[in-house]
Amino acid sequence: MCSIAGFYHPFANFTARQGEFEHILQQMGQCQTHRGPDEAGIFLNSECGLSHTRLSIIDLKNGSQPMTRSLGSQLYHIVYNGEIYNMKALRQSLFARDVIPKTSSDTEVILLSYLTFGEEFISKLDGIFAFAIYDEFHKTITLCRDSFGVKPLFYTVSDDTLIFSSELKGLFCFPGVKARIDKNGLNEIFGIGPARTPGSGVFAQIHELKPGTCLTCSPFGLFTHTYFRLQSRPHEDTYEDTIEKTRFLITDAIKRQMVSDVPVCTFLSGGVDSSLVSAVCAKELAAQGQTLTTYSFDFTDNDKYFQANSFQPSMDRPFANKMVEFLHTDHHYLECGSHTQADLLYESVDAHDLPCMADIDSSLLYFCSEVAKQHKVVLTGECADEVFGGYPWFHKDTFLNCNTFPWTPDLSPRKQLLNKDLLNELDMDAYVQNAYETAVREISVLPGESQTEANRRRIGYLNIRYFMQTLLNRMDRTSMHSGLEARVPFADRALVDYVFNIPWEMKAKDGIVKNVLRQAARTLLPDEILFRQKSPYPKTYHPYYEKLLSKRLRAVLEQPDCPLRPLVDTTAVSLFLDKTKDYGAPWYGQLMAGPQMIAYLLQVEYFLRKYHVEIVM
Repeated sequence: MCSIAGFYHPFANFTARQGEFEHILQQMGQCQTHRGPDEAGIFLNSECGLSHTRLSIIDLKNGSQPMTRSLGSQLYHIVYNGEIYNMKALRQSLFARDVIPKTSSDTEVILLSYLTFGEEFISKLDGIFAFAIYDEFHKTITLCRDSFGVKPLFYTVSDDTLIFSSELKGLFCFPGVKARIDKNGLNEIFGIGPARTPGSGVFAQIHELKPGTCLTCSPFGLFTHTYFRLQSRPHEDTYEDTIEKTRFLITDAIKRQMVSDVPVCTFLSGGVDSSLVSAVCAKELAAQGQTLTTYSFDFTDNDKYFQANSFQPSMDRPFANKMVEFLHTDHHYLECGSHTQADLLYESVDAHDLPCMADIDSSLLYFCSEVAKQHKVVLTGECADEVFGGYPWFHKDTFLNCNTFPWTPDLSPRKQLLNKDLLNELDMDAYVQNAYETAVREISVLPGESQTEANRRRIGYLNIRYFMQTLLNRMDRTSMHSGLEARVPFADRALVDYVFNIPWEMKAKDGIVKNVLRQAARTLLPDEILFRQKSPYPKTYHPYYEKLLSKRLRAVLEQPDCPLRPLVDTTAVSLFLDKTKDYGAPWYGQLMAGPQMIAYLLQVEYFLRKYHVEIVM
């Protein structure tokens, strides 16, 4: 994995001030060195500048970037972040055209495929990626992002110059790009957050390239097109064939995503998702005479303070122990304390350049930093719940019929803490409702589907477009902040495309949550794991953590220059801090309850202060 950044203007003359723009490129790379600490490079000519930092995983010797190849006398340049899992097939397609790569680098395969087959080859890429290809002869640059947005890519246009970067911080290295937030940005933070509307960069005039999308900029202007989107199709396979095909797609995705020239490891919680990924990896490595390394996470004293609830029914450790015994892995238990996860709330904002999932992010940031001391590549069980229907909102009528995002069915916990004048100005309910309605219009229901089935299809689509994207963002930023590449086999395009159209009577046959996944994993896992009730990523229940957060937020709000003060109702916040928190009633997702609301406000305050955000209404 790596970071990419750059700028483009078809009528500029960047080389007239070469030293200045080379320095800008270096800054764009240096601020993202955590994503690629092994190597850095830049390219600059009169119209285009490219910057790259590298985390060496494939072809450690010959994969340097920016990479340049020629077609006749015409030169093409690429910067790329990601991993391609169908490299063998792509190379064979090139060989069939007598195009012979000089290296084993997937970067070169992407560039040569682009030169050989044109932009249409992108739909054939199987992997996680964000890249930019600059065509010198036609003075054109093309940006592309993978089908589900596993790898990030942001852009803006300033004075007719296209500026792009893996992370938002890279954009702010370019002169004239400012950290401004308008009414839409505030609605993203307080109404949609910690999710984001697809395409939103939160900051004014800054955009995220949507998943499955390419952007082309040339002397004739800028345009985008979508090369992949989920589509509703009738499911024609029998139940037995569905289980068999799902098993193949899952195990094939896991095996393909093990490709690496450095050792891989897995996260292992003891849930069915991470256990299945670990089981397949362990078997593959055992066939090579190797032992899989696994990691699980928990919080200090959670054995004393854990509170079972409908969202988090059980602790992970007993189930993780069972899987370690079953797979014979080299296992490591990592534990995070209250001070650590509170102290890392701000660094989590540094990783995202935005407020994020509070301590759910800060703790994962810590765990990834520990794993990164020994490994560069990890496979995770992320995204299985979004794809196979593991969340409560797939099953309960109150969620199915809520006519809004089911993970935030009620905005009142957010609104009650905000300044009333600001609330009137934002019209948050209308903003969120419009975002919801825009999203559900993107997916069609099938003829003959009942209203309940249609609602489930819409919620399934929303989960992949919104909720899954939030978790993929979390996984990328928290891992790459320490130079750890996280791979997500359950976000494999072929798998998601197939499972999306499996009817609910199969997905939850006999009332079993994620039934298709569990049946597909038979013989690979012990029944105790296979049919374990879902329990999400762990969080702390230690009372000291809440007290620590409350103390810190009170201290922040007492500062006269606190940028959060004008945005909140300080009296309402004070009363909220005095109340006993409900750990089982989330205001976002399954994990973000009372303590996480305090942590989120701390992150918002730090975000406004660190980036010197100018609010323009």
